[in-house]
Amino acid sequence: MNRSMRRKDRQMDQEAAIALLIRGEYGVLSSVDEESQPYGVPVNYVFDGNDSIYFHCAREGHKLDNLRTHPKVSFTIVGNHQIMDWKFSTAYESVILFGTAEEVEGDEKYQGLKMLAQKFSPNYMAEFEKDIEKAMIPTVVFRIKILQITGKERKYENP
Repeated sequence: MNRSMRRKDRQMDQEAAIALLIRGEYGVLSSVDEESQPYGVPVNYVFDGNDSIYFHCAREGHKLDNLRTHPKVSFTIVGNHQIMDWKFSTAYESVILFGTAEEVEGDEKYQGLKMLAQKFSPNYMAEFEKDIEKAMIPTVVFRIKILQITGKERKYENP
């Protein structure tokens, strides 16, 4: 996999890429189906602070079918962006990761859902603990084991 970035002058250092991965709210999960048709879908996610991200989905659907057939994925997070119309360009920051998606069960599934709740609903953790058993049944949780991550940015330039 390890393809190098063409625009090295725009490459984020690893620390900045991880910082964007942590603060990002959603990313676009890209997969392919059994006919090699690409499919990209935005999903909320949480980074585990180590080498994986977690997201959840329903028990059926296009995304789930793709991941079960072809677990290799890419995941893109876009952070701050600002149009620089006088330059016909955009200031931006983004992270792309490549990895393998795997459905998780048991304690890892619970921990994935808990991390998602802590990120997106931190004021409702008591309700999470109370309702988690009901949520475990209709929900599928995936872990993407990160194999490669790169960040890219273009700084804002004043006119």
